[in-house]
Amino acid sequence: MSELPAQPSLRRLKAFGIRPNRELGQNFLIDSNLLAVIGREAELGDGDVVLEVGGGLGVLSEYLASRVAHVHVVEVDRKLEPALRDALDPHPNTTLHFGDAVRLDLAALEPAPTKVVANLPYGVAATVILRVVEELPRVETQVAMVQREVGERLAAKPGSPAYGAPSVLAQLASEVRVIRPVSRSVFHPVPNVDSVLVGLRRTGPPPDPGLRALVSAGFAHRRKALPGSLALAGMDRDRARAALEAIGLRADARAETLGPEQWRALHEAMA
Repeated sequence: MSELPAQPSLRRLKAFGIRPNRELGQNFLIDSNLLAVIGREAELGDGDVVLEVGGGLGVLSEYLASRVAHVHVVEVDRKLEPALRDALDPHPNTTLHFGDAVRLDLAALEPAPTKVVANLPYGVAATVILRVVEELPRVETQVAMVQREVGERLAAKPGSPAYGAPSVLAQLASEVRVIRPVSRSVFHPVPNVDSVLVGLRRTGPPPDPGLRALVSAGFAHRRKALPGSLALAGMDRDRARAALEAIGLRADARAETLGPEQWRALHEAMA
């Protein structure tokens, strides 16, 4: 029998005969040097309860488990269970949840998460991050590896091409920044897109459902003036125009020109 690699992800790939599932967007972290960078940015502490979405081969999971009070690991692919058990069984302060993080009842997790640290599957990254912002108010910090476009969209400023509803919804409750690029070579298989490490620090409560609906409707038709876009969603065009003027903006302003706090002010003015 050939000797197994020392790096945990590579060892588990070989030991358990795992083949990455492209349909699930599986790109496993194989460079353990990045773990210290992630841990430092997340400011891990003994009392933290961490939610990791996309457990993969458990290399990040076991790193987290040795440094925090509890780790919830969410994974959709049951074929990875032997590898994850290999990583987690030595750590009694871990809970493995098999399911889709987009549908899982995150608010029911016990103990309740205080941080999110993850190598997020590309297809669900923005959805998961915004779900955490909205549904887990006790989570103060999120540090995640995501597709570069997702990270740039979440951190985008008003008026930039990447700025949209996800930017506003994230920034209404958090300070968002792209921390650093992540080399494609740290993953197996090597992805065909660039990745970044993105960080969110909570600054306030999540936007309420009415404000979220307003933002989503406003960006649904980017080329239209904001009152016209809102009218297509069944909102009152004249009230929107008056509200924009009331907060010091042009009545025909476009969605991408409003900063997050201006969206909040517009919502209050329309209400």
